[in-house]
Amino acid sequence: MRRVVSAYLPTWPTDRLRRTLRHSAPPTDRPFATALHDGRRRIVAAVDMAARAEGLAPGMALAHARMLVPELVVEDADPAADLAGLHRLAVWCQRLYSPLTSSDPPDGIWLDVSGATHLWGSEKTLLVDLRDRLGRAGLRARVALADTPGAAHGIARHGREPIAVVATGDSLAATRGLPVVALRLPPDVVSGLRRLGFETIADLMKVPRSNLALRFGSDLGRRLDQLSGLMFETLDPVMAPEAIMRRVPFVEPISTADAIKVGIERLVGLVRDDLDRRGLGARRLDLICERVDGEKQAVRAGMARPSRDPKHLIRLLEQQVERIDPGYGIEAMVLAVPLADPLRPEIIGSMVHREPDVRDVAALVDTLSNRLGAEKLFRAAPVESDIPDRSWRSVPPLSPPTGVSWPVDLLRPSRLLAPPEMIETTALLPDHPPAMFSWRGDRYRIGRVDGPERIFGEWWRADREVWTVRDYFAIEDELGARYWIFRTGIDNAARWFMHGLF
Repeated sequence: MRRVVSAYLPTWPTDRLRRTLRHSAPPTDRPFATALHDGRRRIVAAVDMAARAEGLAPGMALAHARMLVPELVVEDADPAADLAGLHRLAVWCQRLYSPLTSSDPPDGIWLDVSGATHLWGSEKTLLVDLRDRLGRAGLRARVALADTPGAAHGIARHGREPIAVVATGDSLAATRGLPVVALRLPPDVVSGLRRLGFETIADLMKVPRSNLALRFGSDLGRRLDQLSGLMFETLDPVMAPEAIMRRVPFVEPISTADAIKVGIERLVGLVRDDLDRRGLGARRLDLICERVDGEKQAVRAGMARPSRDPKHLIRLLEQQVERIDPGYGIEAMVLAVPLADPLRPEIIGSMVHREPDVRDVAALVDTLSNRLGAEKLFRAAPVESDIPDRSWRSVPPLSPPTGVSWPVDLLRPSRLLAPPEMIETTALLPDHPPAMFSWRGDRYRIGRVDGPERIFGEWWRADREVWTVRDYFAIEDELGARYWIFRTGIDNAARWFMHGLF
């Protein structure tokens, strides 16, 4: 099922100008607008939120706006720069979120995230990350995800929530209450519909399509079909001008997995030659399949480090073939490299040696990242701390050594529970190690005990840790399973916790 994100930027022209002007830009709480010529008079082209709160709106005469808000800051509008900026923003989104992105002038972008949301854990997580990143860049945004570009476009602009996820198959129901302007119709059609009493999309659904076509033309029916998904709406994907891209058309449409794999091998060979000439390695590959019905299916493969090894690239792309729906056939395939980095000498050296380096786990990391999501893979790096919970941090799998190591003479489990789980214990004496314990409803008889290892709290971090102390024991039950438990205190009020498993 297709899933499309629409990012609506309600104050895009003024936000873009603020980023361009940098230190000379007006503060965000001061009304800011752009203006352009409309015949012999100057009108307001765009306003920011502060100006909108003062009652200003695009289309007003600039003289009138200045009379209402004397402190208004005005800059010349530059629609061409706004459009170019949207294109660059779509390219930026392509590198981060989806191989298929498109600008949606004058104030939005589209992202076809079909098959890509699993890399973010959930669709909501993707939208939150996108909106947060735009916000940190100074861009106010509302984002929506739905089955069709039309539904996502309308909900992003006219929905109630700034972040909206419409469940698969619910796009039509979610848009029934939106105003007719959400259909992206010309202003004269919208005003005509309102004069006849059509306020929402649900009102239009009640009327026979032929009657609407006679009065308002075919655009209205086309937009309704695109909104509901009855008519496929193609996005015009952007591509960075410097990106490496190759396209292979087919004499006859292909639809089998084997034929797609043959196309992948041919494309990777062409792209590899381009990477060779530039001395680069691919960090990300986008495979776009152009179907005969106009739809474009895209899959993405990412690499933890630059690579132009054709076997590795082909293997990563072939693992994505199962996500491609060929429909009635694929007439052409495009392979693009939206992200590439220079190859380091050690990587080039590894490509020369015939024997593979068994310590090199880059290929394994790439395979797991593309299946599970890059954010789910990490390596535990040591941190200088006595507290086990604080003695590590997650770093990217192929990060270089941090220069810190764990003490080799201290026994530590391979898995820590966060947070530690309370257990019930039985001991001969209060200050003795336990002979039995109960954990998660099961009872365990302890055969061997090693400890205690006393760990004090880090008093320089918080006052409550001045008197904190834990006694850790490495224990082994009768079946040979090994655990790491600790107690807090040594009196009758001491509590025991399960903290790790060896």
